[in-house]
Amino acid sequence: MSDYFDPFENQPELPKIVAIALQPTGHLYSYLSAGFSLKRGDRVVVESDIGTRLGTVEIEPHEPAQTLDLSQLKSVIRLAEERDWRLEDDILSREAYAQRLCAERIRQRGLSMKLVTVDYNLEGRKAVFYFSADNRIDFRELVRDLVQALRVRVEMKQIGHRDETKVIGAIGPCGRELCCSSWLRDFDSVTVKMARDQGLALNPSRLAGMCGRLKCCLRYEYGSYLELKRALPNVGKRVESVKGNGKVLRQNILKQSVLIQLEQDGGVVEATLEDLVDLRRQPDHGAASGPDSSDE
Repeated sequence: MSDYFDPFENQPELPKIVAIALQPTGHLYSYLSAGFSLKRGDRVVVESDIGTRLGTVEIEPHEPAQTLDLSQLKSVIRLAEERDWRLEDDILSREAYAQRLCAERIRQRGLSMKLVTVDYNLEGRKAVFYFSADNRIDFRELVRDLVQALRVRVEMKQIGHRDETKVIGAIGPCGRELCCSSWLRDFDSVTVKMARDQGLALNPSRLAGMCGRLKCCLRYEYGSYLELKRALPNVGKRVESVKGNGKVLRQNILKQSVLIQLEQDGGVVEATLEDLVDLRRQPDHGAASGPDSSDE
């Protein structure tokens, strides 16, 4: 009889989690897979903040990270059935009607707000109206109108201009559908420093996206630019090169070159990394160099 002991034998299998989107290109929410055999694209019924919703599996069941608190996650209720498709069709019709009604009441009351979209839960008992506005809005009377007309619980949520553009969608200056409405699920921070480090002109009309905020694509190549810049001398630094010595006026990051204002005559030359003299690699900065100092 073997005395080998396997510490992992008879250990309970860890529950698996699945990533689900409640809206196209929307944020991904983690749910316990509850033993369902799910694959990407499957429609499932889950519990959300506004009640039960239909969601789409985007990342198939997998083992969770050890730091994830599974007690905070809800479980997938079931795979979507034929009755759920019928309910979804009815919900879409009710959402469209609610959106038209709300937009009309906003105009009638002269409210400085823009309705973006409406979401119903699967039972059709609660509706969430998403709107954008530059200031705080007193929408209490509007909510009373909607409750009386729709006979559902009504919640108003103010969203930012980036989220508004994500929902509405548009064609960007690049000629393609906006990233946020086609594939980008979450917004990351974008700063003017990213544009500056990439050598872009700080022109608000060129840097702003359809939402009026800085373009999300400013961060796509930002890491590559930072990596390439490490090899180049900083602007204002004195350098030595085979084309002459002087001060760096500008970096050309993609070409891996710099413009140098020469000390001798004030002219400007372009020097690549190969043209620059790296004094750090010389064993003795004060030693003479050239044919006269050679041992040959």
